[in-house]
Amino acid sequence: MEDRPNAESPSTSTDPSTAPAVAAVPELSVKARLRSIFGGSVGNLIEWYDFYVYSAFSLYFAKAFFPDADPLVEQLNTAAVFALGFLIRPVGGWLMGLYADLRGRRSALTLSVSLMCFGSFVIAVCPTYPTIGVAAPVVLLLARLLQGLSLGGEYGTSATYLSEVASSKHRGFYSSFQYVTLIMGQLLATLTLLVLQRLILTPAQLSAWGWRIPFVIGALLAIFGFYMRRNMVETEAFRAEAEKHARRRPMRDLLRHPREIAIVVGLTLGGTLAFYTYTVYMQKFLVHSVGLTRDEATLVSASSLFLYMLLQPVFGLISDRVGRKPVLMWFGVMGTLCTVPLLTAMTQARDALTAFLLLMAALLILSGYTSVNAVVKAELFPARIRALGVGLPYALTVSIFGGTAEYVGMWLKLAGRERWFFWYVSLAILCSLVVYMLMRDTRKHSQINADTDAAPLVP
Repeated sequence: MEDRPNAESPSTSTDPSTAPAVAAVPELSVKARLRSIFGGSVGNLIEWYDFYVYSAFSLYFAKAFFPDADPLVEQLNTAAVFALGFLIRPVGGWLMGLYADLRGRRSALTLSVSLMCFGSFVIAVCPTYPTIGVAAPVVLLLARLLQGLSLGGEYGTSATYLSEVASSKHRGFYSSFQYVTLIMGQLLATLTLLVLQRLILTPAQLSAWGWRIPFVIGALLAIFGFYMRRNMVETEAFRAEAEKHARRRPMRDLLRHPREIAIVVGLTLGGTLAFYTYTVYMQKFLVHSVGLTRDEATLVSASSLFLYMLLQPVFGLISDRVGRKPVLMWFGVMGTLCTVPLLTAMTQARDALTAFLLLMAALLILSGYTSVNAVVKAELFPARIRALGVGLPYALTVSIFGGTAEYVGMWLKLAGRERWFFWYVSLAILCSLVVYMLMRDTRKHSQINADTDAAPLVP
């Protein structure tokens, strides 16, 4: 824990007895805090909408970039590009984390939404394979890599911003809105597909050119997000660090926290694999493994995502009452025991309602991870390396396990070993459960409380 240095010495004091007292600061009003949460969240929604539109509409544009006689092979190719978009996320987590810790949370969040906007625009106007040949999937891949770079930096910085804005008593509740907006972005992508499917375009029109519409919408929304984030306020925790004028080497400092890095990796491993299994991969799973129509799969995905979104602040509020660890343990224990039975039962479902109920059971379990994982990671690190500490190890883990979930699932299905994927997800959750059992409850041992806790924001 660091105290603010006195005027004579710019060095960081580690002795509380010699450090000057930090003046008490008034808390933000509920209205001001909610306005800050909205400012930090709306860009997150837009970025995740842009990223998930690719997965939601890949059923329609796969042939435009990867022509093949087998629809499953087409989907496997688009899933591979989706996974490659995750491989660059650690680079984004590293660059944006450094930028956020050195230049500010607001600046990093503004930059990330700008990159996402450009990537969406490129996909929207990209010529298809019949027009430019192999250059089409290459351009698609480059655009996805740019979006992956953006999203790699988004998570750690937005988690840091929302956690620093929130008061200690309600930090779990407020920070849960990161996943509310994340899921809302995914839901918006699914609803866009649903509207185009049911009300506006025919399947032939969607496959021919209609799939470009959501990418155009995403680029326009990202422009709105850019202006919203330019007008955001910076957190007091970052400003207090910047005012110390100490020489900072974030990467070197981060490496002095190997235990915290390992916790982030272990905490994320099972949760991210389960999350991408039950959200991103689920629509294709419902079509290819359960046997629902595309329209039915979209409806099941949209309705379940809406309810899942509402669960996040509920679980976040629970974590403010009982602690982060019990909520994570709920996910770890139930996820380990129930993943294989739930996914197996889905493959045997004969109607959309049964599939929906089973999916909601899985998402209820998963909420124990998604609602609190961002705040837990932010509470592990001091302000000077918080965005980097949250973003980099998280992005590395997601790129390996989350980004490949769809590809691994479809590859094992193509190989006739789909049930192996169910056990793979369950084993990953078990690994995370071990971490949950061994770690301390960050609600009681929070590094954010070592900063100016619940400090006011400055323009």
